[in-house]
Amino acid sequence: MDRHGLMMAWMAQDHPIFTESIRRIQAALGDTGLPPLQQQVLERLVHSSGDLSLGPLLQFSEGACEHGVEALRQGAPILTDTAMAAAAVAPMAQRTLGSAVHTVLEWAPELAPQGSTRTAAGMEQAWMTLAVASPAPVVLIGSAPTALEVLLQRVAAGAPAPSLVIGMPVGFVGVAESKRHLAASGLAQIRLEGSRGGAGLVAAAVNALLRAAAASAPLPSS
Repeated sequence: MDRHGLMMAWMAQDHPIFTESIRRIQAALGDTGLPPLQQQVLERLVHSSGDLSLGPLLQFSEGACEHGVEALRQGAPILTDTAMAAAAVAPMAQRTLGSAVHTVLEWAPELAPQGSTRTAAGMEQAWMTLAVASPAPVVLIGSAPTALEVLLQRVAAGAPAPSLVIGMPVGFVGVAESKRHLAASGLAQIRLEGSRGGAGLVAAAVNALLRAAAASAPLPSS
């Protein structure tokens, strides 16, 4: 069975409501011109948000989706900035590849350091621990631009780079700057421009990649 056949077999396990939702999203989006993996990420974002206008805001570095899929297939852990994002990813990770899912809060202090945030401090410690993994973690930032800034600073200083960054922090303080810095970093990335983002969207993006990775691996037994 080829990759398309494996994907169709995988999707046959989906709930009919999800399948019909994706069909309607595809019809509403029309011909986006996106490659298949990028299209699947967009469809999952729209499904998660109900927002058909996200397409122009969604940016991919060259080969980002393929790189992320390969890293996940090879066992890359997933590191999120919030417990909410981790909770949204964990069921799909378990259902597909069994990927380890962590949040930077596992390494965060109970109180935010002066002039910083718990997620930023947690990222500092988490990256010291997880960056030695091979392949390096796939990092999801949906709520904490400060954590994204710390990651970019550590990599710029010589720390190992993540396999992929899904950078979609939501909000108005530090968000535009962190996304601009991510865009200039040269890292493999999926990015949502503007103020939109959040835990649900970063989870939707990586869940699309997990599904794609699982579709090219042996299907789970029913």
